[in-house]
Amino acid sequence: MDSSTLSSTDKQQNGKFVPNDHNVLQKHVFFFDRNQDGIVYPWETFQGFRSIGCGILLSTASAFLINIALSQKTRPGKFPSLLFPIEVKNIQRAKHGSDSGVYDSEGRFVPAKFEEIFSKHARSHPNSLTSDELMGMLKANREPKDFKGWVASYTEWKILYTLCKDKDGLLHKDTIRAVYDGSLFERMEKERASPKKTA
Repeated sequence: MDSSTLSSTDKQQNGKFVPNDHNVLQKHVFFFDRNQDGIVYPWETFQGFRSIGCGILLSTASAFLINIALSQKTRPGKFPSLLFPIEVKNIQRAKHGSDSGVYDSEGRFVPAKFEEIFSKHARSHPNSLTSDELMGMLKANREPKDFKGWVASYTEWKILYTLCKDKDGLLHKDTIRAVYDGSLFERMEKERASPKKTA
C-alpha cells in the first residue's frame, strides 16, 4: 500500500488529520501541525516553538534541525523534499535512540517506563527532577556511540527544563507527563495568549 494512503488507524475529519488514540507520539507532534493537515513544515515547527515561549533563535534552529532530521524518516519510499515535511502519521519511524523508552516503537505511551524516570532518578523529591537528576537520567539512557540520540535527548529535555521548571528549579511529574501527549504545549500556548492580570 502506498505510504500516503491512510490506514485504518489514520483518521481525517473535515479534511483535518486526527491523531491515532493509541499513538501518543502523534499527539505530541500534532501540536506543531498548525493547520492540522497531518504534515509539519519547518515554518509550523517555528510557529509552535514561538507559541510556547521560545526565542526566535531557538525556534529557528529547532525548526531547521528537527525537520531536516525527521522529514525523510517519516516519508518512507518518497523522494526527499526540500520543504522537509514531517508526516505526523509516521512519526514513530523517527523515534531516536538514547531516550527514556516512554514511547514504544509504535508511538504508544509505556506507563512503566514513565514511572521508572522517577523511581530511578528522582532523589530529592519523589515527583520531580532537579537539573542534576535530569542530567543523571540522560546519562543513564545513553546508548553506546549513539551521538545523535545523545544530542537529541539532551536538547529536548534541556528546553523542557528551561521552559517549565518551577521557582525552586524542579521539573514536576505532571508537567513531564503532559509533554508526552502534547497537552503541555497547548496549555503553555493558552497561558501565553491570555491577557496578564494586573494587581
